[in-house]
Amino acid sequence: MLLKRLEYWDHAFFCRLFARSSSQVMARGSYWLSKSADGPLYVLLVLLLFLFEVAQAWQVTRLLLVAFAIELPLYLLLKNSIKRARPQQAVSLPRIVAHIIPSDTFSLPSGHTAAAFVVVTSLSLIYPALLLPLLLWGALVGLSRVMLGVHFPLDILAGMLLGVLSSLTAASWLEIW
Repeated sequence: MLLKRLEYWDHAFFCRLFARSSSQVMARGSYWLSKSADGPLYVLLVLLLFLFEVAQAWQVTRLLLVAFAIELPLYLLLKNSIKRARPQQAVSLPRIVAHIIPSDTFSLPSGHTAAAFVVVTSLSLIYPALLLPLLLWGALVGLSRVMLGVHFPLDILAGMLLGVLSSLTAASWLEIW
């Protein structure tokens, strides 16, 4: 009963958000926000930290490496164990046509959101003044995945939790906080 209500809420919230993504501007903006959380950009981020000799670049790099080493296997394990259908395959929804083709079959958790929140949490631990802009960026990455039609809101929440916990665990292991 509770799970059915949760699924109903998740689907209803998805439909409300996705309906707002029909404009070309919204779809394009969501696409680029989502792309900002792609893996190669994280490598570029670390390279820029070293190039501009940003304080604590090594600490950030170590934290990100360990956090991603925790997050990625857990993400793959969860995604391939839970096997939640993406919105376009959900039987209980009207026909959904996503704005992009997802890179894999299943939706829970959102990998883009998990990775974004590894970065949000890791950078915020080292550079606390960046917390608010990083949180905004991470939340917008998650929202973009819903607006693109490839994730439900609960997938985003699961990705956020996975990313935050992975970074906090890594920080604890590395005795950063």
